[in-house]
Amino acid sequence: MSDTFAFQSFDPGFTDTAAANQCVPIYLLSADNITFEDDTYELTSLRAKNWIKASNFTASGGNVLLVPDDEGLLACVVLGLGAPTVAEQDPLVVGALPQQLPGGDYKLAYGEDESRDRHHDALAWALGTYRFERYKKTPAARPKLRLDDGVEERDELVAVARATAFGRDLITTPANDMGPQQIAEAAQALAAAYDVPCHIITGAELLTANFPLVHAVGRASDQAPRLIDVSWGADSDPKVTLVGKGVAFDTGGLDIKSASGMILMKKDMGGAANVLALASAIMANALPVRLRVIIPAVENAISGSAFRPGDILTSRSGRTVEIGNTDAEGRLILADALTLADEDHPDLIIDMATLTGAARVALGTDIPGLFSNNDEFAAGLQATALREADPLWHMPLWQPYRNLLDSKIADINHISPGGYGGAITAALFLSSFVSAQTRWAHIDLMAYNLAAKPGKPIGGETQGMRALYHHLKALYAKA
Repeated sequence: MSDTFAFQSFDPGFTDTAAANQCVPIYLLSADNITFEDDTYELTSLRAKNWIKASNFTASGGNVLLVPDDEGLLACVVLGLGAPTVAEQDPLVVGALPQQLPGGDYKLAYGEDESRDRHHDALAWALGTYRFERYKKTPAARPKLRLDDGVEERDELVAVARATAFGRDLITTPANDMGPQQIAEAAQALAAAYDVPCHIITGAELLTANFPLVHAVGRASDQAPRLIDVSWGADSDPKVTLVGKGVAFDTGGLDIKSASGMILMKKDMGGAANVLALASAIMANALPVRLRVIIPAVENAISGSAFRPGDILTSRSGRTVEIGNTDAEGRLILADALTLADEDHPDLIIDMATLTGAARVALGTDIPGLFSNNDEFAAGLQATALREADPLWHMPLWQPYRNLLDSKIADINHISPGGYGGAITAALFLSSFVSAQTRWAHIDLMAYNLAAKPGKPIGGETQGMRALYHHLKALYAKA
């Protein structure tokens, strides 16, 4: 398993052996200096300038142009930045390069430009280097970047990039190779890498251990449901617990999804992948926290033992839940996991889940919704997310909507009637399984790139993971 996923082995595409004068320069051009009226970029020859002009290169964000020398070899590369100022440009624009360049050694030719964040450009390159090639017979040659001297904390950068690749691998792997068992194995491999315990409760043992909702959602599958529990760090450090939705595949259950609604449901374990990726970054960089990772891993399948609409299930908390729709299974398994997390009285609980289509309707696929019972924490995290080009958007945990979850025959219904406010009512349902005294945040994410963007290839994606890592680092860094 340790060789299957990239939390240790992913190559971020940097070179330490190529001398600067041996690397192909990459010039960064914004739309306002495409005329080359100054010598900022010191292009290799008049022919190179003419080639760029003849190609009608527009310097749109992420556009890449290869410029040959007089012998037809690659003389330099030009990357379009789009807008004239760094603040207006895609912060991950350099991530467009690795997918479009042939193998070889390169360097970013900054010249006298002090406005760009070298560290961020290096991270964007590493994120853009990622390719999912598990099922490819012949992996493509990858370009290498010689890092600028201004790049600091390289080890941390590489660890975060590797954590991202780990999460992407988990999400993009199809469900036939990424069921509840394989999610558990990935957690075990991560735990083994840091020599920490990973406790797994499987199948009927979930009933004995009092995880009835996890068992009910996963019992119809040939792969038994699981509750995964990993711990790391010193007992004296602040307790931070991560909870991730691990639905390996979601048919919708008896409220079955349409074919189009089911096609990407391998990504419904994206919350689990994100918390494992975040845990990887935290452990690799030794953040001073007492970390716990809890993942309920199930497949929401259809069989004679599947749970039904209208069933009344008893949760770990003892509260009864009326099942309004079997396609809203993620919040059920999270309810038991959050109850477990809260029993330990941590300083902070963060859950991540591909929970609602309503959040995607509100914010699109690129921006996860952030809910929290602590506005100060949410505001700080959102600010960090924007700085790290890993956006999150604070959404209201609007208590007046809580009555939409009222049930006439149980303590609570797990969905609200109608199609309005679905992301909020889902968050409210989860919040009811966390005590008011516990600082808690819920992130409702897509976990998938439907189209390629700089630093973001099509496929599984970690969203909010880098933002959370840097915010936790700022919150808990020791003086």
